[in-house]
Amino acid sequence: MTLVHAGGALEDELPAATRQEVRMSHQMSGHHQTDGRMAAPLDEIDRNIVELLRTDGRISVRKLAEQVNVSRANAYARIERLTTTGVITGYHATIDPHRYGYTVSAYLAVKLRQRSWREFTERLADMPEVEHAAMVSGGYDGLLLVRTTDSDALRDVVLDRLQAMPEVMATHTMFILDELRPKQR
Repeated sequence: MTLVHAGGALEDELPAATRQEVRMSHQMSGHHQTDGRMAAPLDEIDRNIVELLRTDGRISVRKLAEQVNVSRANAYARIERLTTTGVITGYHATIDPHRYGYTVSAYLAVKLRQRSWREFTERLADMPEVEHAAMVSGGYDGLLLVRTTDSDALRDVVLDRLQAMPEVMATHTMFILDELRPKQR
């Protein structure tokens, strides 16, 4: 059995007793697949694990297990289940956009042709400037968070790339003047 934990370390071989504990943990925690849209059943230990990983995605499984009062094998099994069921979707570094070189940020409200959200989001996959996209209600269909190096780059994103998409009927750009940094959990 191969398991990857938040710190990136790899477990290639677990002792037989540990493998049994992993299987029992899966059974006790109701391990099953979800369709990707339904919430996975989580207990208090699962929620504590997720919060610890959200605070420090590089925490060792040993330390995580100690903090939630479970064995390392149980912690490995829970992390694997949380990943397999799509509760944990990945690990990343949180950056300061300005220090990274993204000096211009904006929200772009986008009005789309009917039933074109999927095609639109497929095109967005090729646009690294789009940090986040959401389907929204109201006068617009989508809201994008776009980060660029300068105003020329933002103009290129809006005028040359977004408005050239056949799905896009209209855009509305709102420059971000200041923003609250993500909370450190």
